[in-house]
Amino acid sequence: MINIDTYAYSNRLKTVHPTEKFLFAMITLVVCLTSPALITPLSVLALMAAGIIIKAGIPGRFFVKLMLVPLSFLLLSVLTIAFSVSTSPAGFWLAQNIAGLTVGIRLPDLVTAVHLLIKSLGAVSCLYFLALTTPMTEIISVLSRMRTPVIITELMALIYRFIFVFMEMATTIRRAQSSRLGYVSTKSSFRSMSGLFSALFGKVFLKSRELFDTMEARGYTGEIKVLAKKYPVNLKNYLVLTALEIPLILLNLLGR
Repeated sequence: MINIDTYAYSNRLKTVHPTEKFLFAMITLVVCLTSPALITPLSVLALMAAGIIIKAGIPGRFFVKLMLVPLSFLLLSVLTIAFSVSTSPAGFWLAQNIAGLTVGIRLPDLVTAVHLLIKSLGAVSCLYFLALTTPMTEIISVLSRMRTPVIITELMALIYRFIFVFMEMATTIRRAQSSRLGYVSTKSSFRSMSGLFSALFGKVFLKSRELFDTMEARGYTGEIKVLAKKYPVNLKNYLVLTALEIPLILLNLLGR
């Protein structure tokens, strides 16, 4: 999480207007999710990988590590779609009989599972592009200009802030436990982990109260106001965005 935030402030696209990056990521995300064919999400995945690694200058190894996180969850999900259990062996492409039941894969189910996996990875890559090239404060600023309800943008800002508070406190507590040999065995690890969670939630609750008191002392009236950095609008970027999105939309139409 900290690395993502670091790259968001130090990538090669940091001077590009956040609205341009936001539109590019969101339009591509919609195109990817509405794709009926496999070629579009594959193209989106390749496009976003090129944008993140080549254009933004973010290490490819880091991007691959990020993609492996959702991949582990997605594989578990698509396996439930690919595999079927039936009392009849008819219609199976690959099957194994276990205790009178046929467990195997039907070809249409396999195609659906692969399509869902690639489409999900393409959609995640769009979100990674936005997160790795645009700081959260600028994303919130874009949402505010789009007339997003204040309660949503404020919750985003506070949750984002407390992610780092949460991680810092968890690291401090775990380091203290490790220095006292709290993780030398499985039994002590479970005991230390339960103590970490109980202490962590208590400290985060106190930290949230302190933050609210600080905000009220500085004139908080129900809306968090921050200074937004001004960026020049680049017509060339909008032309590039259009040139990239039109082929993807055409692929969707041809796929239908």
